[in-house]
Amino acid sequence: MTERIILVMDCGATNVRTVAISDKGIILAQHSLPNNTSKDPLYENYCIWDVYEIWSKLINTTREVLKKVDKKKIAGVTVTAFGVDGAPLSKEGKLLYPVISWQCERTKPVMDNIGKYIPLENLFNITGLQPYSFNTINKLIWFKENKPELIESMHKFLFIPSIFIYFLSGEMVNDTTMAGTSMLTDLNSQNYSKAIFNSIGVDPGKLCPMAKPGEIAGKVTGKASEETGIPVKTPVLLAGHDTQFAIFGSGARENQPVLSSGTWEILMVRSKEYSTDNKTFNSGITTEFDAVQGLYNIGIMYVSSGIVEWIKKMFYCPDQDDNVYDTMTNDALKVPAGSKETMLFPDFFSETGSGRGSILGISMDTTREQIFRACIESLSFRARQSLELLEEAGKFKAGSIICVGGGSKNKLWNQIRADVMGIPVKLIGQKETTVLGAALFALYGIGEYNNPYEVRDVVNYNEQLIEPSADSKIYQDYYDKYLIMKKNLSQTYSKLS
Repeated sequence: MTERIILVMDCGATNVRTVAISDKGIILAQHSLPNNTSKDPLYENYCIWDVYEIWSKLINTTREVLKKVDKKKIAGVTVTAFGVDGAPLSKEGKLLYPVISWQCERTKPVMDNIGKYIPLENLFNITGLQPYSFNTINKLIWFKENKPELIESMHKFLFIPSIFIYFLSGEMVNDTTMAGTSMLTDLNSQNYSKAIFNSIGVDPGKLCPMAKPGEIAGKVTGKASEETGIPVKTPVLLAGHDTQFAIFGSGARENQPVLSSGTWEILMVRSKEYSTDNKTFNSGITTEFDAVQGLYNIGIMYVSSGIVEWIKKMFYCPDQDDNVYDTMTNDALKVPAGSKETMLFPDFFSETGSGRGSILGISMDTTREQIFRACIESLSFRARQSLELLEEAGKFKAGSIICVGGGSKNKLWNQIRADVMGIPVKLIGQKETTVLGAALFALYGIGEYNNPYEVRDVVNYNEQLIEPSADSKIYQDYYDKYLIMKKNLSQTYSKLS
């Protein structure tokens, strides 16, 4: 069988790139360029994404990749990007206003005052999304309050991957995974919410009807072919929000949690069930549409390796060289489970917004080794607590957990995770799960497979399983102490605030 190649254009906040992936999930070539926000030309203190500049970079990265692969084998092209951001377009495809970045401050007061349009509890009950100021709903309201003529004149609002789909194919279409990040959709119907659009006074027809990942939006036009070098009439397929394709690309099945460990940890699970009750809201759980229709991605996030970096800066400053992380891990290996009664509570850096954290059990004899081990133990406790919340919301019981990202490279941390959670931690050989997930849906979309799972089954994940050790019993006792002390600290910080 002739090898088929999928081109994935991946627009990230720090880099944009094009990746060529084979039908076996193997990366054949890739090229990236740095990405950055720009000042809003009309508001100096606000920031936007210059999509024409990004498109120029994607053209360059694509041309570089095409030098390294056989063009005749290209079976499709797709696009993935970060969530929520998009822009209004005219019927002729002209951007009526730049893409407001999720990093822009202008939408914070909009979210703070969302109650004048719709009660916040109603929003969460309908959408399942936490009230982040960067949600798309706040951008539409900002337009309505500051540029009302744009709401009237725009033909369609396109999310950022769909803007590049339009540049490639000339077709305007949004996908479900991006729409699911907008705070404009209904979890139950997995479609736009008429109640929300009515409450903010915007016609839901201003957003393109949603299409599913893997559907063909159109074909590469002559103009796009001249710009990018992609053969004309190559199918252009829908992907969308990077998070959804990362979790699918990790190999996760239904009710299989995935922990993406980086500066922040994102714990997410693909589930048929979800919850929008008060406990779910207060726990910080957010729910988005899975790449497969009918499933949901229930997730929770918290600061993770950002705390490790703080410990490195504070306690390992003289040792900061290429091997500093090895030094930290080797130090922690000298400390027994429980860190000699030292516990670190980094959760509060993110949970209260107060910038406070706590190290309990510290004494004149406490070493940096204990503090670092206490850090990764406490983060593992946080992961277990998050998993228990997701299990309750999604009505499932995890049998193992997939760990990806930078934090998955630390063997000691992975072992502690397995011990604390009491279930195996699964590591995978596939590191580029976002572009892999997008490519899998594209391969399904060109008609060679009956569903995306069939495509994924041909990928070699080279899985490694880390089983709980004898320390698991010790950590069960410490976890109970952790929950009690965390509750007490939370009450203390609330009083101080």
